[in-house]
Amino acid sequence: MENHHNKDVDALFCAILSLENIDECYKFFEDALTPKELCDIAQRLKAARLLKSGKSYLDVCLETGMSTATISRVSKALERGAGGYKLVLDREEK
Repeated sequence: MENHHNKDVDALFCAILSLENIDECYKFFEDALTPKELCDIAQRLKAARLLKSGKSYLDVCLETGMSTATISRVSKALERGAGGYKLVLDREEK
């Protein structure tokens, strides 16, 4: 995967980290993303959550409506990615 570490992405992440609550997140992400992009990101996190809990690809597909190709990408990210899904999901459990 291409390396996207640069000053513009750093600035985006700093902006996201400045958000203080869910309402502020809605305001920012509704301005920054299309409704579909926002739902796609939310669904990928849901798929990661389901896969981590032991659900099969078929179960995740049925529950989310996502393609098996997208579910496979999420699964690969969980197993061999940068660790972002794991980090967020582990923190959710606390």
